[in-house]
Amino acid sequence: MTIPSVLPRRLGTLALGGVLAFALVCTVAQFVRTDLDWLRTPLSFYLLDPYGLWVQTAYFALALSLVSLGVGWYVELRPQARSAAPMLLFACAGLALAVTALAETGRHGQPVTLETLVHGLAAQAAFLCVTTAMLLQAWRLRRDPRWRRCFAAAFVLAALAFVGLWVHALWRDAPRGLTQKVEIAMILIWLGVAANGLRKGGDAVEAGVPELQRG
Repeated sequence: MTIPSVLPRRLGTLALGGVLAFALVCTVAQFVRTDLDWLRTPLSFYLLDPYGLWVQTAYFALALSLVSLGVGWYVELRPQARSAAPMLLFACAGLALAVTALAETGRHGQPVTLETLVHGLAAQAAFLCVTTAMLLQAWRLRRDPRWRRCFAAAFVLAALAFVGLWVHALWRDAPRGLTQKVEIAMILIWLGVAANGLRKGGDAVEAGVPELQRG
């Protein structure tokens, strides 16, 4: 295998590790932070106080995963299917997520500061960039013969996550913690499947398609 073909697999492995680490840490945090109501508390508040460093580390791991996915898929796809747009959006989402982890969110009853404003804007940017990147990356799959059969499922899941983001943003009466965590779960599922597919490689996917279906 040449270096260009090995690189996406390694980036996919790295990305999958980060996605799984984020999912594991943030799931455990829901149980150990008994002082927080998981239905009403957004994930940002788990960055504070006890176990906050663990959650912050998980944010950084996911940020690295997003960058790895963007670069990995750009290298993996055939030239006619490549686009710099999803790669750049994944990178922007990773950067925004890192800023979200570093800038402390506002505590209840405290005035809004520049740091809390940065946190909020970075979190919104991360959500918007990653869901848009997912849509665009899924759309590009249809132009690569090895990945075309994965296009429909990838695009539908990305579209659901994109719609879910706006439901979370606009449905203000819903439990904020619940809607945000459902949205995060949909994003993580897409990222995890995309990372695992990248780890296995397009040749493995193509090998599983019967000759009649390919032709």
